[in-house]
Amino acid sequence: MGTVRVKIKEGMKPTSEQIAEVKAAAARPHVYDEECPPFSKEELKQFRRVKEIRKEENASNRKQTVTLRLKPQTLERAKSLGKGYTSILSQVIENVLSDPGKLKSLMNN
Repeated sequence: MGTVRVKIKEGMKPTSEQIAEVKAAAARPHVYDEECPPFSKEELKQFRRVKEIRKEENASNRKQTVTLRLKPQTLERAKSLGKGYTSILSQVIENVLSDPGKLKSLMNN
């Protein structure tokens, strides 16, 4: 049986059924098999929080917030792309800046 997660919204109290499910799950024994053996103390020491690892890996790739002045029509067209339009704008800028020909033609206008 797999893991079941239920997120209770902030400010809401868990139902008696949810509390009973958590208590029942806590009372179940841990079952290990050859595909999922228990970890040794040495193996457990090697674990690190995923958040810490991602923070280290992404430090150089972390996006920065900038202010950009756009024409109202340009912003309207970008927003019409829907959710994630800022990521699309970022990709467009990256593509133009990485192509010397496109960049040169824009600078000559």
